[in-house]
Amino acid sequence: MSFATKSFSLKKFARNNSAIVTFFLIFIVSVILKSDVFLSYNNIINILRNNSIIGIIALGMTLIIITGGIDLSVGSQMVIIGIGILAVTNLTGNIFLGLLVGMGIGIILGTISGSLVAKFKLPAFIVTLGTMSIYRSVSQYLLNGGGIMIDNSVKDSFVAISNYNLFGVLPMPILYWIFISICVYLFAVKTTTGRHVYAVGSNEKATMLSGINVDRVKIIIYSLSGFLVALAAIVEGSRLGSMNSASSGASYEMDAIAAAVVGGTSMSGGKGKIIGTVCGTLTLGIINNMMTLLGVPPFLVGAVKGLIIICAVLLQRE
Repeated sequence: MSFATKSFSLKKFARNNSAIVTFFLIFIVSVILKSDVFLSYNNIINILRNNSIIGIIALGMTLIIITGGIDLSVGSQMVIIGIGILAVTNLTGNIFLGLLVGMGIGIILGTISGSLVAKFKLPAFIVTLGTMSIYRSVSQYLLNGGGIMIDNSVKDSFVAISNYNLFGVLPMPILYWIFISICVYLFAVKTTTGRHVYAVGSNEKATMLSGINVDRVKIIIYSLSGFLVALAAIVEGSRLGSMNSASSGASYEMDAIAAAVVGGTSMSGGKGKIIGTVCGTLTLGIINNMMTLLGVPPFLVGAVKGLIIICAVLLQRE
């Protein structure tokens, strides 16, 4: 009697688990180089907290890329949403209303982008490139190129949203990121719409012929991404107590795309995992952290990130 065995392929394993492989490689290198500082509790907490906002935005970006799209406007979108949150909160003195308005703005902006891509068949790159410029420009016009701060009358309660530490040790932004990641993961793998996202990205025409409403799926995903950007705006706005029309959200779209790609999401669509994006976000966060600990000039951080992205894409190749 003979038993058939499957030969282990290191290349195939690395390709199918590129996010985890990349994360552990970067983690091990960091431990070797700076174990005393890198593994300290405060440093690990700082990495998680500092990357929680990008981590939340990257979840929505992952779903959009899986459908075969892209969203270059998320950074500018976060700013205009944040301005809305702070303005309404200051005007009414009602924090809950401000948060509700912000989430509504996020959904509306996401729906607009999704509708232009799905209904009008415009390239996602062009649509979101345009909205990126519009949102940033409008934000700067509304604030004369400056920023907006939370009013002192509600400041303590508002900033507590992100600056409160659970049990005195665990920052709330980290908990928000974990909870939202779990919710998006369950949406992607347990719901019908989540499964349709992968189908649309894999073969849009075949998916349409099978009776699935492709336009509806795209609009839902862009709307969901807008909602997640609004949650990120709440976290950032409450953490800083302000929002700047020029600097807030700068390059967040590129960081979110990088996190998704390093996390194993295919730019051609149809492939990607939420857990991979979480690993990708942490990988980039560790890289930033190590560059600082090693005293590497900040101007070179982008170059290192670019190299990691290219290597991650190479691991995905068949």
